[in-house]
Amino acid sequence: MKKNMGTIDKAIRIVLAIVFGALYFTGVVTGTPGIVLLILGIVFLLTSTVSFCPLYTVVGINTCATKK
Repeated sequence: MKKNMGTIDKAIRIVLAIVFGALYFTGVVTGTPGIVLLILGIVFLLTSTVSFCPLYTVVGINTCATKK
């Protein structure tokens, strides 16, 4: 797996994952939308940890800084 996520991209995903988790666990968002947000937050955390997003590969996006 080649890294395709930059630092800012990872930071945004981690912040969103924390917000999604907080919304779910505080009961602000419940039911199916809450579960969807929780799963999306988990996916954001996992992709940030490994610096790879499979969807970016399909779409052809690379936010990783290029070394010159």
